[in-house]
Amino acid sequence: MVQLFGREWTRQEMQGYVGNLAQLGGIRPMELVAGRERGVRGFEVSTGAGLSFTVLADRALDITHASYHGQSLAFLTPGGQAHPAYYESQGPGWLQTFPGGLVTTCGLSYCGAPSREDGEEFGLHGRVSALPAAEVGYWHEWQGDECWCYIKGSLTEGALFSSPLHLTRQISTQLGSNCLALDDTVENLGGQPAPHMMLYHCNFGFPFLGPATQLVTSSRQVTPRDAHAASGVTAYGVFQQPEPGYAEQCFFHEMVADNAGQVRVALINPELAGGLGIGLTYDKHSLPYFTEWKQMGYGSYVLGLEPGNCLVMGRAAERTAGRLRFLQPGESVSYHLEIAVLDSQPIIEEFVARITAVR
Repeated sequence: MVQLFGREWTRQEMQGYVGNLAQLGGIRPMELVAGRERGVRGFEVSTGAGLSFTVLADRALDITHASYHGQSLAFLTPGGQAHPAYYESQGPGWLQTFPGGLVTTCGLSYCGAPSREDGEEFGLHGRVSALPAAEVGYWHEWQGDECWCYIKGSLTEGALFSSPLHLTRQISTQLGSNCLALDDTVENLGGQPAPHMMLYHCNFGFPFLGPATQLVTSSRQVTPRDAHAASGVTAYGVFQQPEPGYAEQCFFHEMVADNAGQVRVALINPELAGGLGIGLTYDKHSLPYFTEWKQMGYGSYVLGLEPGNCLVMGRAAERTAGRLRFLQPGESVSYHLEIAVLDSQPIIEEFVARITAVR
């Protein structure tokens, strides 16, 4: 049933009061018109229960803005939701059009730090987030007394003489829900093995992220990326006030999964809205690595929680370390990521209990 306004509703009851679903929530297509955003196609999604988010069709169906009852959850960069025509592929140029956002996809054939292999340069975090999706559709679908909302599309990363990788993405939520899911399938369309790197760059910001915010994980071990991060590894879950000149720190978490292979991570702000949390859930088999990106800078105040099939050291380093994944011709791999708003103390406690139970 649809859970809204403090009670459950059947489809028949709901349709008795509402002749147009948009009165309560759903999906609304739109196109951005200002500055570097001009021409970007997307969708505004509202579940009617407080969760709203923006999906950009021209940015790999990534999720940028996200809020709960008008309170922002995601970090947004100064560059905003730039059109992919402004993408810069070399070195750290990716940052010029990185929107931040609830989910920015990194990959598909490379991601992480800029690197070089066999004379080829690989820029920061890959091309996929700057590729427009094709065959994009959206629809609402009643399944019994549940009203589902879907957005789906696909894109291909590849060039002549390469093995192209094809991404099919579906984003789903329900009317009355505070949870959304991403379901991705990546397939090698070429005739030779193809390197495949995938990372979900989930970026949280103020007011949800602040000095009171707490990170809860099932980490067995936390490893700093470098000597600078080593100086802050004992405080990886502490989020101070913004500091001018703060240098980012990255930590690699070895997560413990439950018996079904699921990993859960919670970010909780007990001082916001009487206690508000975000819960991430993903499958450790397909996404065995987890990076925490902590940036407490003045005006650059963000926490990145990033499940992936790789770390963020760059493709050359991943190959050397034996972490680089390959897809054989015709082979595909699927990923599932859930992001849920934890909007009451009992819901927060239940989610945290599932994390601590596997430590």
